Amino acid sequence: MIEAILSLGGLGVLASFSLGVASKKFAVKVDPKVEAISEALPGANCGACGFPGCSGMAEAMAKGNATVTGCPVGGSEAVQLIAEILGVEAATREPVVARLLCKGGRREASEKFRYHGVSDCRAASLISGGSKSCGYGCLGFGTCQRSCPFDAIVMSPDGLPIIDPDKCTSCGNCVAACPKNIIQILPINQKVTVLCSSHDKGGVVKKKCTVGCIGCSLCKKACPFDAIEMDRLLARILPENCTQCGLCVAKCPTKVIEDQLEGLHPLAVIAEACNGCTDCVKACPVEAIRGEAGQLHVVDPAKCVGCRACVAACPIEVIDMVPRVGKVSAKV
Repeated sequence: MIEAILSLGGLGVLASFSLGVASKKFAVKVDPKVEAISEALPGANCGACGFPGCSGMAEAMAKGNATVTGCPVGGSEAVQLIAEILGVEAATREPVVARLLCKGGRREASEKFRYHGVSDCRAASLISGGSKSCGYGCLGFGTCQRSCPFDAIVMSPDGLPIIDPDKCTSCGNCVAACPKNIIQILPINQKVTVLCSSHDKGGVVKKKCTVGCIGCSLCKKACPFDAIEMDRLLARILPENCTQCGLCVAKCPTKVIEDQLEGLHPLAVIAEACNGCTDCVKACPVEAIRGEAGQLHVVDPAKCVGCRACVAACPIEVIDMVPRVGKVSAKV
């Protein structure tokens, strides 16, 4: 009995010693930069960066195979920390957010049949493209909500996902989960958006949805900055040209263009140094500026939509845009 105990004890000691030697001999050395970067990353492991989790992203950054802005979740603070670790300059990354490009909920969009299957948008879309009459519309089963690891999406009573911009990290999980491809990652400062994805003709859209884009081009005609293009009967806003004046919002007959500025557009103010050249009067698309030639011009706050056309037109640069206290609705 004693011999057996001693034998087993000896084998245990020998095994422990062997494991200790092996752990030191075959230990995998971890780059301290990888560890530091891993700590700087959010640890969400959402896969939005295209690498297998945050550890894979950290290794890629340390090896120079990924940029310091490669993580869409970490934000500017993470970018700054990682740049310091790698000894490179922190690049700026324009803040972006996920947005649903559909406004047709249960009340606005008609159904072609009642669906009683699995409560999943991907499953529902396999049956004739889904129950919605509009083949481009949101099916409303919350697949995007369940795919979001940050609780940034809730479903409205009307069956549309509501995305919280403060919680959204633009990881792209909801974009990948949506079978209709109607969720896009857009610049967070793009406040004017066409909330429709339909390319159907206007007459067809009207039969299916009360808030769809009918391809009338009235928004395009109303825009003085060439910031709207028609893509197969669907209006699209060009962020690089858009001044977010809201003229297209007021002109849209189906109210499918959203203005997140909620009427708080900036106001143009002309300084007393104005020489009365009238260039701003000619440039204003809403006739909000008045004044005789050679005299100080004045802006009508009730008409000004904050489009900045007068600022660009003023040859002596005496027009400034200031925050507005009250709300204004664009009129065209």
